[in-house]
Amino acid sequence: MTTTTETAPLQDAAPPAPPRRTRRKLVPYWLLLPGIAWLVVFFAVPMVYQGSTSLQTGSLEEGFRVTWHFATYWDAFTEYKWHFVRSFAYAATATVLCLAIGYPLAYTIAFKAGKRWRNVILILVIAPFFTSFLIRTLAWKTILSDGGYVVGALNTLHVLDLTDALGLTAGHRVLATPLAVVCGLTYNFLPFMILPLYTSLERIDPRLHEAAGDLYAKPFTTFRKVTFPISLPGVVAGTLLTFIPASGDYINAQLLGSPSEQMVGNGIQKQFLNVLDYPTAAALSFILMALILGVVTVYMRKAGTEDLV
Repeated sequence: MTTTTETAPLQDAAPPAPPRRTRRKLVPYWLLLPGIAWLVVFFAVPMVYQGSTSLQTGSLEEGFRVTWHFATYWDAFTEYKWHFVRSFAYAATATVLCLAIGYPLAYTIAFKAGKRWRNVILILVIAPFFTSFLIRTLAWKTILSDGGYVVGALNTLHVLDLTDALGLTAGHRVLATPLAVVCGLTYNFLPFMILPLYTSLERIDPRLHEAAGDLYAKPFTTFRKVTFPISLPGVVAGTLLTFIPASGDYINAQLLGSPSEQMVGNGIQKQFLNVLDYPTAAALSFILMALILGVVTVYMRKAGTEDLV
């Protein structure tokens, strides 16, 4: 008697994933494509072009060509080293002043002002953006003029005697001094500090303050232990948004300062537009970018936060 063994039918292979699922997985990448294209065209390509320009030699008459002349970087830094020092000193001072002025205002908007006044104050904070940066800076020439009310009041209070001794002003005048440049930077970049601070403070649950009060914490202790640590991402974001553009600014030093107060942005402008030394101007731009990147990296590590939103 013979027995036959039945062979189990082969299982069919798993059907391929439907095309719809594949297309769905590609959707995020398609959405990123416009942003990537924008960065490539308006950031990566100009960076490569500027990098090649910084390594060129020649003149406007003879033309420039890439000769890998890295000595341009050292020559540019040596010639404009004090411009870099002033740029970072003025930017850091303006950032600290913006934080000192902006934090109380942002705190008031977030916790003390009613809904009606909150919107009014926010509109007043944003209102300067509707005016040209150049016009706002020119207005400070009138505000700080020698015969104006501000300088007259400072002379009456003998404040300029102290600032003259500190080297912030000279000859009992404010224009064409470091103080004028710092005032212009502080005013122009103050909204960049207030808005991130307000966004961070507005997210804090008021019940946390109530809980701290229930635990007999004084207002200052509540601020030090609860409010400020939670708002630290806003502080970091505001300081970065203020310090980085202020370091490369040249309008305030050009209009409110003198040649002794010029920043590295003025040197770049001079090399590009007046001297027409494009390699030196490009090298200065890259040095400034590298220094800012280094300062920001150290600051971020010291701040101990990566959450900036």
